[in-house]
Amino acid sequence: MTETSTPTPPGQLADQLRKIAVFADLPPEELVWFVSQCQEHRIAPGEIMMREGDPAEFMIVMLEGEVRARAERGPADGPVFTMSTGEVSGMLPFSRLKVITVTGRAVVPSHFLTFHVSHFPELFRRLPELVRRLVGLLTDRVRNVTRQEQQHEKLAALGKLSAGLAHELNNPSAAARRSAAALRDCLARLRSAARSTAIGPEDCAKLAKTEEEIRSSLTPAQFKDEFARVEREEAIQSWLESRNVAEPWKLAPHLAEANLTNTDLTRFAEAAGASLSSELTRFATLLEMDRIAEELEHSSARISDLIKAIKEYSYMDQGPVQEVDIQRSIENTLTIMHHKLKRGITVTRDYAPGIPKVMASGSELNQVWTNLIDNAADAMNGSGKLRIRIARENDFVLVEIADTGPGIPAEVKSRIFDPFFTTKGVGEGTGLGLDVVNRIIKNVRGQINVTSVPGDTRFQVRLPIQSTV
Repeated sequence: MTETSTPTPPGQLADQLRKIAVFADLPPEELVWFVSQCQEHRIAPGEIMMREGDPAEFMIVMLEGEVRARAERGPADGPVFTMSTGEVSGMLPFSRLKVITVTGRAVVPSHFLTFHVSHFPELFRRLPELVRRLVGLLTDRVRNVTRQEQQHEKLAALGKLSAGLAHELNNPSAAARRSAAALRDCLARLRSAARSTAIGPEDCAKLAKTEEEIRSSLTPAQFKDEFARVEREEAIQSWLESRNVAEPWKLAPHLAEANLTNTDLTRFAEAAGASLSSELTRFATLLEMDRIAEELEHSSARISDLIKAIKEYSYMDQGPVQEVDIQRSIENTLTIMHHKLKRGITVTRDYAPGIPKVMASGSELNQVWTNLIDNAADAMNGSGKLRIRIARENDFVLVEIADTGPGIPAEVKSRIFDPFFTTKGVGEGTGLGLDVVNRIIKNVRGQINVTSVPGDTRFQVRLPIQSTV
């Protein structure tokens, strides 16, 4: 950023300042003094106004143009800030900004002034009204930045939940598709078997009775390992081959999975007679269809449970405040976050009976549980024990979420609820998760605290039972 080569006369700059709200009605002599302390700059599109990592030393007054700024060293989806004609930004009075966190580049030819922080003491003395207005701008900027970061945090959390839910829904839906394809094969085999059977009407009753007896005696197969399964399949295949059953390599796995014994096979062969091949194909296919129907039931139930949990988690079609069943709220959150917990984290529950409901925003409380559980899973790096306890303490419901991670360092524990503070790496967190949690709990007049030692970190949330919102 360099000064303009042909400075504009101070009087003309003062006239341009009058077009900006915070300077509009200031006396001419104050405006002239202000511009006399400024440096004037003009930059072309693509040129840099400010650079990420530089000291925050200047207040910036945009006279003309537009500059867009973002953290180029941060995540690609980070927020973008825009400065346009008439805006005042950069280092404002009483700002605690120490280092520039974004790189700003001109979008169009831009003309601006910079006011060095070393002139602030004299600014406070000469132009107190301008200082008051600039402090108002600072307050608005903090509010807007916080709102944008909170929105980004929510979107990031939503993205993580969506990815996890997509994975969770994909497993049962893929299983359902496989089952549907397997059913088509089964139906084709049944039609083929029906065309090739030669069993007479007089033997149908005997065969049907034998089938029912065998079916009722079957128990789930329990092979000690895969070798045992293969050995049983090979034994059944040899039995089928010795009796000239068609395609024995296809039937053997299904009969082994159904856990038919040699005795069962012999009884069936005696009842089927010369139609053993087609009738055993039919019987094995029906047993397979039973198994497929069970898989379909489990898959569809899993999908249904997830959809129900999503609806309850978001409190769809409900008012902003309602009676919240804390246990159900926790369980819905665990269902939604199953993808993050299932690989190496053991969840233990300690729910006291008869916990009363609380008046709150159910979706906001779910944000609390999501943030706390997500942080616990991250702290344990995907392996450990997550303990959740719900109890009543006088007029409060206590929810304790504990993990066996390495703990929170003592030197940062007092800051974990501060906005923008995070112990995660760049791009892994914005530092707003626990700030959001803290604000939600305070909105319902609740309390949150944390105790932490290596191997035992506990967040305790206390929610008032009576309505206080």
